[in-house]
Parts: sequence; C-alpha cells; structure tokens
Amino acid sequence: MYYTIVILPLISATIAGLGGRYIGEKGAGRITTTIILITSILSWIAFYEVGIKGSATYVSVWKWIESGGLNVEYGLQYDSLTVTMLILVTTVSGLVHMYSMEYMNGDPHLPRFMSYLSLFTFNMIILVTADNFIQLFIGWEGVGLCSYLLISFWFTRIEANKSAIQAMLMNRIGDVSLALAMFIIYVTYKSLDYGTVFALVGDSSIDTSFTLFNIQGDVLTWIGILLLGGAIGKSAQLGLHTWLPEAMEGPTPVSALIHAATMVTAGVFLLIRCSPLLEYAPTALTVITIIGTLTAFFAASVGLVQNDIKKVIAYSTCSQLGYMVLACGLSYYSVGLFHLLNHGFFKALLFLSAGSVIHAMQDEQDMRKLGGLIHSTPFTYSMMFIGSLSLMGFPFLTGFYSKDAILEWAFATYTIDGTFAHWLGSLAALFTAFYSLRLLYLTFISNPHGSQGTYTMAHESPWPMTIPLGILAIGSIFAGWFFRDMYIGFGSNFLGNSVFTKDLHYFMAEAEFLSPSFIKWIPVLFSLFGAVLAIVLLHLTPNLLIYWKSTRLGNRLYTFLSNKWHFGFIYNYYIAKPCLEFGHSVSYKILDRGLIEGVGPTGISRAIVSLSKGYSSQIATGFLYNSAFSIVVSTTLFVLFSFFPSLFATSIEFLLILPILAVGLDNRK
Repeated sequence: MYYTIVILPLISATIAGLGGRYIGEKGAGRITTTIILITSILSWIAFYEVGIKGSATYVSVWKWIESGGLNVEYGLQYDSLTVTMLILVTTVSGLVHMYSMEYMNGDPHLPRFMSYLSLFTFNMIILVTADNFIQLFIGWEGVGLCSYLLISFWFTRIEANKSAIQAMLMNRIGDVSLALAMFIIYVTYKSLDYGTVFALVGDSSIDTSFTLFNIQGDVLTWIGILLLGGAIGKSAQLGLHTWLPEAMEGPTPVSALIHAATMVTAGVFLLIRCSPLLEYAPTALTVITIIGTLTAFFAASVGLVQNDIKKVIAYSTCSQLGYMVLACGLSYYSVGLFHLLNHGFFKALLFLSAGSVIHAMQDEQDMRKLGGLIHSTPFTYSMMFIGSLSLMGFPFLTGFYSKDAILEWAFATYTIDGTFAHWLGSLAALFTAFYSLRLLYLTFISNPHGSQGTYTMAHESPWPMTIPLGILAIGSIFAGWFFRDMYIGFGSNFLGNSVFTKDLHYFMAEAEFLSPSFIKWIPVLFSLFGAVLAIVLLHLTPNLLIYWKSTRLGNRLYTFLSNKWHFGFIYNYYIAKPCLEFGHSVSYKILDRGLIEGVGPTGISRAIVSLSKGYSSQIATGFLYNSAFSIVVSTTLFVLFSFFPSLFATSIEFLLILPILAVGLDNRK
C-alpha cells in the first residue's frame, strides 16, 4: 500500500500524458480521476494505521547515492505528519480532478491538463514522504515545475506565460536558500538523512559556529534562516509573495490545487518537518514569527480592495499561510499543521466555488461586473457562504478551531513577539471578515452589474462540479471539530515524534487555561466586527464608503492598498531596472561583446585575417625572388622543427599570443 500511494499518481500522469490521443478527453479525465481517488482512499487507510493506530512506518526502497561520505537511501517515511499531508493532498487533488473533467470540458488539451494535475500530485507525495533532504528537494523542484506548466497551460496568453515565469523565478530564490541550508547541514552533520541530522542537533561536540557571506554566526541560526528562505519562496511569504496572486492566470482548478494542497503548503511543511533544527535556533524562530505575522497582515489588507474574485481568495491564501508560519515561529507546530489541514478544505471550496461563478458568467471574474447571482446559482452561493464563514473563523466552523487557536496561543506565550503576533493577527482577522463579506455581497447579493445576455445564460454547475463542492463543504464545517482533540487537544500524542518542541517553548497549558476569558474571544470579536462593518458600509450606508474614498486620506490609503504596498514598484525600480541596466551595459557590451568577442574567437579570427593579408601582400607579389625566398624560409623552418620539437612548441605559443597583441595594438590605434 505504501508503495502504491506513491506510484499511482505517476501512472495516472503517464497514461494521460502519453496515451491521451488514444483514450480521448473523457477517457483521460475518467482514468486520472479514478486513480487519484483510489490513491486518496489508500491515504485515508494509511492515516488510520499510522496516525490513529500509532504504527509509524519506514520503507527502504533502494540504495541511492554512495559517494565518499555521502550515503543516501531512497526511503519512504510514514509518520503522523506525512499521513496528514497525504490525506490533504490526495483528497483535494481527487476532487479537483473530478471538478476539472467538467470545467475544462471542450478544451482540446484536456489530457495534457489532467496529466499535469496528476504529476503535480505525484511530486507533492514525493516531497511529503521523503526521509531525507535530497528526496525532499526532488519533490520540491517537481512541484515548482508543475506549477509552471499549469499556470502557463493556456500558453497562447501572454499574461499566463509572464505569470508562470514570475512564479518560477520567485521560487528559484527560495530554492537556492534551501539548497544552501542543505549544504550547511551536510557540512555540519555529515548526513542529509532526517533521523541522523535530527538526532545530532544539540550535540555539544559539534562545532556550532559557521561563516556564510563573510558573516560568522551560529550554525543552527543560519540553517533556520535559510530554511525560512525556502519557505518564503514556496509559501509566498512577504518579500517573495508576488507570484501567488499572479498565478490566477492559470485555470481555476489549478488555483485550487496550488493554494489548498500542494505548492504553497510545501514551505509550511518544511518548517514543521525541521522543527528539531528550529527549536535550537531562537533567533530564527523570532524572524519566522515576524515574517509570518507581517504576511498575514499585509495580504489581508491588500485583499480589502481587490476586485478580481480569484485574487481576493489568493490574497486570503497568502494571509492564512502567514498564520501558519507565525505558529511555527512560536513553536506551535501542531496548531500550524492543524490550520494547514483545515485551510485546505475551505480554500479548495472557495476556489472551486469561484470557478463555478466564472463558469456560469462566461469567464467574467471582476466582481464589479457581477451581482445578483444568488437567484441564478443558489447552490454555489451556499457553498461560497460556508467557505467564507470558515475562512473568517466563524464560531464552530472548521477555520474557527485552528485560526483562533493560533491567536490565543500567541497571546499565551507572554513574549514580545507573541503579543505582536496576537494583535496584528487579530487585526488581520478583521480584514479577512471584511473582504469575505465584500466578496459575497458584490458577487451574489448586490444588484446585477453585468450584461443581460450573460445573466440570461447564467446557470448552476453540473454534478461533476457540484459534488466536490458538497464534499469540501462538509469538511469546511466539521473537519475542525473532528480533528481538534487529535492535533491540539491537551495531552494528545497524535503527532508523536513527528514534531519536536523544547520544554522552554511549550505553552500549551498556558493557552488551554488562559485566565482572562475575554482574551479567548478577541479574534472572534474582531472577525464579527469586520463582518458587521462590511454589511454597514456595503449595504446600509454605501455612500459613506464612497465619500471616505474621495477624501485625501482615504484616497491615499486606497491607492496604497491597490498598489499592494508598492512592492511591484520597489521590485521594478530598485531591483529589476538596475539588473537590466547592468546586464546591458556591463555584461553584454563590456564582457560579452567587448572582452569575450574582442579577445576570444572573433578577435582571434580578425587578427589572423589581417595578419594573413599583410603577409600575402609582402610575399605573394608574383616576382620569382619573393617566391624563392618563401620556399627557402619554409624549408628551413621545417628542418628546424623536425630536429628541435621544443622550438615548434615555442613558436606555436608565440603565434597564439601574436593575434592578441595585434588586437591590443589595433585597439590602441
């Protein structure tokens, strides 16, 4: 079974990719969906055996790398963390496959699309089942490749290609950071195997100082910060976040799979998996907390003013990932994992519901051109309403049990970074409630703003698209309550050795018995206030919001948020523009065309041609004495080189240097 879980998605991708022209569009959709759903069932069985029954399993596949001191086995590690990720990845992927059969119906490249989805799932499974860093890195790069292929699936669209390139470049920065972390881990611990590395962390006999970029520091601090760099790129944290909203150029099922289960969850998974390394690096934990908190606040604030229905949900993903990262920074890995699982259900529900809206409205995504769809698509409205409430953290829905737990536990740490995370995270929860209600109101409740022809053709999605919505809605309502005691229950040992937390960083008792009862309700009160504010400003007093936007302060704030805190301008003006200017002025004109071509093949060929012309004009004159002289000289040189080979080598060296000297003299002229 453990082999089968890994290999089935690869078989699915191969069948659809290589045999798509023979089995047809419907055949590719049915086969890939069936195989991924079977994989999902097996993952749930593995979750029962490994997680609930406590039978962690390690499967050694083969000897992989044996080079000097580096010995790596290809193995599969099934522990509670792995099976949690497996049920999330395979369940969401199976539902996305089913949804895509109808959503992409009529696209002539559907087999290729289904093949990419299955390959995406396969690489994510490789990542989460890895038992060493090299194996993890293969899956890490694989999901990056698949995201590029899926975002640019409609490759005839320029914006899709640009978005895919941006996603690839941003992730390459994080990949370099992860690779550097792996190099330092190997240099320090002489191994890349999880078990070996984690067992050696904290060993006093190992040198803890390391110099990188000419800066000396603690080796675990360097490793923690570099691991965070990898997570920033893959999980779209502040600084490398710009690719995530732009990834909306791909088909909507791709957005659901990337945002809910695969690509963006890889960075958070990396931090949770490497908890033994991070626990001994308090400086790195503080940096992780700050980055996660700022990301949650930043993305939530930008989501307030977005008008594209998919980009609103995309920025909510970025914000929720910030909550998960800040939980890891506060050593609450179990709560971060719990929110990661819960988030997968309601975020997939929101994206697939948005896809139903787009499908019904003839590919219209601008919320300002929607409205009134509650009558045309009541089921989709119900699904998006459930997903939005769960995202807001409405009491007793799935998101409530994990997001509020993160903010409560942040307050219970009684540290500066914990207090900072609690209050800024609570403010982000207010923003989340506001833009969630804004999305519902502008899309479904407000007066229609689109063309009459579009509304006439608006209809509810067919059953292959509605069944996945219903299943995800059940998860968005009950998953938090069902898994609560398992992951964050006081005294629960479900995660076992999958996650390590030092006693110094363990504040579960303080969070569980937090004395001021109103503190526990602060996130809920902030969320409810944001929801009420949205209803008042959008429905009851819309003129007040219009007036506020027309004021000087309101206009500046709206412009600031609409421009996404001007990150695009900063990147373009201070990073991209200097790099382009350097590439043209220095790299191209001076190094490439100047040094390389001037001294290299082009310069040598020109020098030889000019020298040959000079020699020929002096010797090949047509007079007998010049011809006799050339014969005598050539015969003499032949005899000398025959008896003195070293003289021949010296002459060759001189001839090689001569064109370079000629080029130098020519440049001086």
